[in-house]
Amino acid sequence: MEGGTEISHEEAIDRAGRLRERVSVLGGDRVEILAVTKGFGPWAIKVAAQCGFQNIGESYAQELSTKWSQMDPEERESVDVHFIGRMQTNKVRKVAPIVKVWQTVDRPSLIQELSKRCPGSSVMLQIKLAQSEAQGGCQLAEASELLAMANAAGLDVTGLMAIGPQGEDEIIRAGYKEIVSAADEWGLK
Repeated sequence: MEGGTEISHEEAIDRAGRLRERVSVLGGDRVEILAVTKGFGPWAIKVAAQCGFQNIGESYAQELSTKWSQMDPEERESVDVHFIGRMQTNKVRKVAPIVKVWQTVDRPSLIQELSKRCPGSSVMLQIKLAQSEAQGGCQLAEASELLAMANAAGLDVTGLMAIGPQGEDEIIRAGYKEIVSAADEWGLK
């Protein structure tokens, strides 16, 4: 994987500092940064870790597996990988030992595969807020059933995730308010 343009260590440190300042102003310490390294080589994970980002986001099982094989054990220990892309059930086995949090759990077959390959895993249910066919996620009305299924399968449901709808600010806010309300009702983040 040699994707993405490599930047200098100094530039990465500078960008990370500016990002942390902005996040601090906008969200305080409630916000946790997930450094998305998909599409970049293993160097991006290493640089993100050197900048103090523990949580790394990856979307492609093959790409993640390849990057992981090019990192030494100490580098691997320095990060927690969040899988943020739509996961095909037949790819779970390949990355189960690598992924700490599965953020895009949206269907019963994936719950079954995760409980089989990596019991007790931390997962987030992905809720579909936008009407785009390209985006994954379950409908909010289906989420309570998936939550019960994941809990029964022994998975640790840590929260909900969603990609917001496009449009006017009111539409975007309304979508996220629905997610927050459901998370509160179910005792999730």
